[in-house]
Amino acid sequence: MTGDHYFTAEPTTAARPREVEFSVAGRDYTLASAGGVFSAGRLDPGTAVLLRKAELPAGDVTGPLLDIGCGFGPITCVLATAAPSATVWAVDVNKRARELAAANAARVGAADRVRVVAPDDVPADVTFAQVWSNPPIHIGKTELHDLLLRWLPRLAPDGVAWLVVARHLGGDSLHRWLVEQGWQVERHASQKGYRVLRVTR
Repeated sequence: MTGDHYFTAEPTTAARPREVEFSVAGRDYTLASAGGVFSAGRLDPGTAVLLRKAELPAGDVTGPLLDIGCGFGPITCVLATAAPSATVWAVDVNKRARELAAANAARVGAADRVRVVAPDDVPADVTFAQVWSNPPIHIGKTELHDLLLRWLPRLAPDGVAWLVVARHLGGDSLHRWLVEQGWQVERHASQKGYRVLRVTR
């Protein structure tokens, strides 16, 4: 065992490259993955529910869109494909994840519209039409709240955020906390023990 987590900045776990295949909205994806990143061997079940149940951006959306904790980039690649005129910012603390997400953006023909960066490298003046995340619950409640308090205020006035959280990992308590912070929160869908939350101002 190593001390690596998917939120480790510089994973030391052996990369062991692999590919992850999945389908969303009638399109098949084959993305590169590797050890030391979130859900390296398959599309995470929560991410799958989010991409199946949330409302993907319309084709005429120009963004910018944000994927918080992008991992190897499945949400980023689906957003970039669904909204071919949009710029997508893919944010992750994990360097290996960022490298994979950039490579996968190129695989789906969106390298010119995807900005894969560390959190501190997102310009302060950028606001987002949509924010998407399967947030890293395992970093702890305080850190999770700090993460959402950092990024949700970057939503445009008419923007929407889509989050997926497992019910047994606090999906309902996170819903209540977001409401306490002044957000409008709708439980848009529930499937396989996951809550898909639609968050607006």
